[in-house]
Amino acid sequence: MSRTRGAWNTKGTWIAGVALAVVLGLTGYALLGGDGDGEASTPAKGEAGPSVTGTASPQATYAAPADWTEPERWTALPRGERRDDYGSTVGFPQTTEGAVAMMAAANNSSVEGSKSSVSEQMRVYRSYIGKSDQSAKNAEAIELNAKNTDKTLATEMGVAPGQPLPSGAYARSTVVGYKVIKASSGEVSVWLLARVVQKNGETAKESGSYSRTLVAAQWEGGDWKLTSAATVRAQQDAKAAAQPAMVAPGDAAFNAAGWTAIREAS
Repeated sequence: MSRTRGAWNTKGTWIAGVALAVVLGLTGYALLGGDGDGEASTPAKGEAGPSVTGTASPQATYAAPADWTEPERWTALPRGERRDDYGSTVGFPQTTEGAVAMMAAANNSSVEGSKSSVSEQMRVYRSYIGKSDQSAKNAEAIELNAKNTDKTLATEMGVAPGQPLPSGAYARSTVVGYKVIKASSGEVSVWLLARVVQKNGETAKESGSYSRTLVAAQWEGGDWKLTSAATVRAQQDAKAAAQPAMVAPGDAAFNAAGWTAIREAS
């Protein structure tokens, strides 16, 4: 297996898929050795690219279409049963949709106000990582990587590292779709599609793009957990098919790529 590529050592690591950033911090593996491994697409026309993203996709600049094309596949993912001591939603059902719901929850992340990359990555590590991948050494490595992310974000937003971000500043990733790679009652792997945005202050313009992240989970101790073993297997399974295009829900290409859009559960 190849070692993690340089792009995964940037602040784009977490924003394009915070859960995968944590898992890769444990495994030291790179995904597929090419585009689509948790990196972001280029921005829409007339839109500045978010500097929080990793290496840009070689695809042509993506522009959302003027006309809406209804997604052919929609899912209202199940909610978790409760929140744990770290504020994360847990207790998802043992179904494919339950696994996707957990993985989406682990990748819906933000840095703003009092929430930092450190607090977000450590929350994911404590709530969603399997027991076999948890250790003091791993926690230390993940925290160090997240601190470097916070330093870079602070510099980009015009404040000194360690100081609060400017008022109105944020970096967010919101999962909007998924495509199953492989699923069983004990293990599920998927591509997640997310909208990634950054705003450097109240008067700054929000920039955005889409990211595509490979994520895998195993059923462990009555809930779904992200594990390095499942991630490595997902890498191998994902090689058998083309990576789905990074396109927004409402674009006809969203359907052609095989994405399922996510609705808010009632």
